[in-house]
Amino acid sequence: MPGHFLRRTRHASLSPLRWRKRIVLWIGALAVGLAAVLFAIGSEHAHTGLRYLVALSPWLPLLVTPLGFVAIAYLTRRFFPGTQGSGIPQAIAALQCDGETRGRLLSLRIAAGKVLLTVLGLLCGASVGREGPTVQVGASILHSMGALGRFSRIETDRALIIAGAAAGVAAAFNTPLAGIVFAIEELSRSLEQRISAMVLTAVIVAGLTSLVILGDYTYFGHSDAAFSLATGWAALLLCGVVGGLAGGLFSRALLLLSRGLPGRLGRLMRAHPLATAGICGLLLALLGVVSGGAIYGTGYHEAKAILEGEGGPSFAFGILKLLATLLSYASGIPGGIFAPSLAVGAGIGADLGPLFPQVSAGAIVLMSMVAYFAGVVQAPITAFVIVMEMTGNHGMIIPLMVAAMLGHAVARLVCPKPLYRSLAAGFLPKRPARE
Repeated sequence: MPGHFLRRTRHASLSPLRWRKRIVLWIGALAVGLAAVLFAIGSEHAHTGLRYLVALSPWLPLLVTPLGFVAIAYLTRRFFPGTQGSGIPQAIAALQCDGETRGRLLSLRIAAGKVLLTVLGLLCGASVGREGPTVQVGASILHSMGALGRFSRIETDRALIIAGAAAGVAAAFNTPLAGIVFAIEELSRSLEQRISAMVLTAVIVAGLTSLVILGDYTYFGHSDAAFSLATGWAALLLCGVVGGLAGGLFSRALLLLSRGLPGRLGRLMRAHPLATAGICGLLLALLGVVSGGAIYGTGYHEAKAILEGEGGPSFAFGILKLLATLLSYASGIPGGIFAPSLAVGAGIGADLGPLFPQVSAGAIVLMSMVAYFAGVVQAPITAFVIVMEMTGNHGMIIPLMVAAMLGHAVARLVCPKPLYRSLAAGFLPKRPARE
């Protein structure tokens, strides 16, 4: 009997169909890694182009940004509907629907449009990131590969989408552990054994692809910041409360914008989406002038400068970056909030640092980043894991965990509903009203 079981198991593992599925999964994960790398390279070139534009004249964005936002909003609505915003809500919504609705949220056309329009947004100065969009790109690629592998309905419905999204996070940030945690905490909430194996495989292959091409790097460089609870407990509490409160307020504002503002202003915005995009672009450009150009783009370079103690942007960068990200979202163009949120958190930490001269400035910045990020996405484990991996600072794990839990708890007081899951509801078909 045991011998028969072993032979049957060995035969199943060597079956052509199973190997076809494995090969399709590997190729799909490899494609996710390559897409993430190309996305990163394109985003960096867009950042360089924007900085060149601002160097020519800091007033040029007052023309380029509004016109660019109008053009991108038009392309989004006309040719790539479903690409607007972060991309994570679309992946979550796709897990809850099927058929035609899923095809409008996840497809190779959507993936190509997401990359193209997000890079164009960064070139125009939008305060957006590429990490959330990479989640939708990864989910789209692996979902599209499902037909080639003849996967069963259950696998196609959930496992491939979750695996592709997790691979996108891992490849975008070079944070494989955060990709897995993100899949568990934000996408699936509970993992079946089959899904977890797919997630792990996709994360490894996509992560290795990024590693081979871009090298072994930490997203924000390496941080040696140390923290002592005996001297820094007050700083930890303040970072957690302020970061979480700011993150919760940002999420609440974002949800309000997604539902549409009340009154006449809201009706005008819905009736004239392209004009709304142009006005948002103009307001963002004005913030760019006020901040000396610091609020444009992902915020990666500014956050890294703050974290490494290289001066960074001026006081109030955090709040200006927060407003710029809200305007970018309100415009209706594609773009994520991961990187801008981490930049806002870094700005908050830079402002809080002088209050605690006895505490490492780098530690305060890290705790503020985690607290704000946890407050925005309401996924505290993902928040501290992703920041820990991005900075290579494992000595800060306990303070980061505390900051994440504090930020999450405070944010829920002002925004009880999780951001991405609430936004995902807007992409689901409307249920008929009960008579």
